[in-house]
Amino acid sequence: MWKELIICGLIIFMICIGNVITQNYTKITVEQLSNDLSEVKGELLKIKNEGNNIELEKKVEKIRNDWDKSHNKLAYYIEHNELEKVEDNFTGMQSYIETFQYEDAINQLDKSVFILNHIQEKYAFSLENVF
Repeated sequence: MWKELIICGLIIFMICIGNVITQNYTKITVEQLSNDLSEVKGELLKIKNEGNNIELEKKVEKIRNDWDKSHNKLAYYIEHNELEKVEDNFTGMQSYIETFQYEDAINQLDKSVFILNHIQEKYAFSLENVF
């Protein structure tokens, strides 16, 4: 009987530790991407009048690379359709930037940030999410 209790206790402990690790990784990733996207939004608002988007495309490409690295790890424990929503909005933002449609790019950027924050809240450990 004690053997089963110890094994159950260890399993529960491992699940809790895994949850803490994944929550921290998700929080850090979402904050980093949100900050980077906020910088891009500021650049979009500035560039809207100037028309030079070479630096902006480099920043977006850097964010894309960061997202690709994070996406592979997040896909282990987050629903794929949630991650695909971010991917779709991010791809739309990139294409709008390339075609100089900055208003639409800002719209897609805001959607990406919203979905990232939604993912963070959805997978956070809270009583609301448990019950």
